[in-house]
Amino acid sequence: MGFIPFTFVDFVDIVLVASLFYGVYRAMKGTSAPYIMMGIFVIYLLWILVRTFNLVLFSTILGQIISVGVIAILIIFQPEIRHFLQVIGRQRGRFEFLSRIFNLRQRKSEDDVDLRPIVQACQEMGEQKVGALIIIKQASDLSVIVESGIAIDAKVSTALLENIFFKNAPLHDGAVVISGGRVVAAKCVLPSTQQAVPKAYGMRHRAALGMSEVSDAIVIAVSEETGGISLAHDSVIKRNIDPQRMAQSIRQLMRINTQRQADIQADK
Repeated sequence: MGFIPFTFVDFVDIVLVASLFYGVYRAMKGTSAPYIMMGIFVIYLLWILVRTFNLVLFSTILGQIISVGVIAILIIFQPEIRHFLQVIGRQRGRFEFLSRIFNLRQRKSEDDVDLRPIVQACQEMGEQKVGALIIIKQASDLSVIVESGIAIDAKVSTALLENIFFKNAPLHDGAVVISGGRVVAAKCVLPSTQQAVPKAYGMRHRAALGMSEVSDAIVIAVSEETGGISLAHDSVIKRNIDPQRMAQSIRQLMRINTQRQADIQADK
């Protein structure tokens, strides 16, 4: 009896499957999805057993359940699947041509944004311990995020941002999206991070980090508890940013995005 032949193609196949399972695990981490998957796996094993022992009626019932299992999985795991696909799409370097097709008008650089009113508003809200969540749009399409909130079309100003995030204001709960120097939406819902983060992180910091995982946007979070200012970008969040150097830090992140776009164009 010889050994089962093992080729390089088999090795690649195993690596790809392992990568897929790891990606699914990352998408499900921190949710109840693993328990649901375990339940589905148990039902599948039970179906194999009843077919083995030729239990016709039971096998038919389980077969009907499994036949609609794909649709059920898509419905149950919709948030996790969406997050997983967003993470894949986040690797824009390989799919930049799609951005050109679907976002041809987004050629203007966000470096033109006047950061002074944003910085001043964050500094004053931090001193007063008013929570805030501000998204500065870059190249990624944020239409889904904008549509989740209330549309606004107004020039960015310190007074406007402070009024939106005032504790008793109807729009304070959620995020503000800034694009091209204008506030385009408020009270927007952001995806929460799937990373294992310290317990000290509040919902704003989790949302800021989650948004930075699925887009190239620069996200500012002002803590309601401490008044500290945080910047999230490219799946990394930096806390306790000095307000005096906040504009410099944001410009640096913008330059990183600009350089990344330039490198992509150079590779082509």
